[in-house]
Amino acid sequence: MDYGFLNSFIGREVDQPFWGTRTQHIIGVAGCLAITDHTSQALFQKVFKKELCFAKSPAAFVAHTFLFIFSGVTLYCAGDAALNPNHKEEDRMTTFKSETYNSYVGSNTAWFEPYVPVAVAKLAGPAAGSSWLGSALLPATLAYSTVKGVGWNDWGNSGLNELEEKMNGVGIEK
Repeated sequence: MDYGFLNSFIGREVDQPFWGTRTQHIIGVAGCLAITDHTSQALFQKVFKKELCFAKSPAAFVAHTFLFIFSGVTLYCAGDAALNPNHKEEDRMTTFKSETYNSYVGSNTAWFEPYVPVAVAKLAGPAAGSSWLGSALLPATLAYSTVKGVGWNDWGNSGLNELEEKMNGVGIEK
């Protein structure tokens, strides 16, 4: 994978130091999702005067899941379209619109995220369902996979940048 400037620490070639790399994506998407998740939960608590909880308000929590993921990824896409020097000035709005559409399509696949800890608890016991792995890492990883994979058609090699293709020998005839 192309981690930009971080590649130099693991002995890999660096093409772009930040923009268009996995590092930009990891920092940008995670940051935007944290902002929109916490904002959504705070608004819910302020309006309804109770904590947002899947067990107590499953429909509201599923709606929250879609809204914070869509909003967070769209916020990231807006920042990328506006600030990434790899985008031509005249293409920035087209890029934003296209990425927003991808965010919408992908976010619709994340409805299952709040159900993952419940399923883990049924299969492996309550301790597993309430663990960090069962209640946070696994649901987020599965949701990310469907949002990115479906929204951006990013399965297999189709999501690699040029450096990653070079590093993995994709598209190079031997």
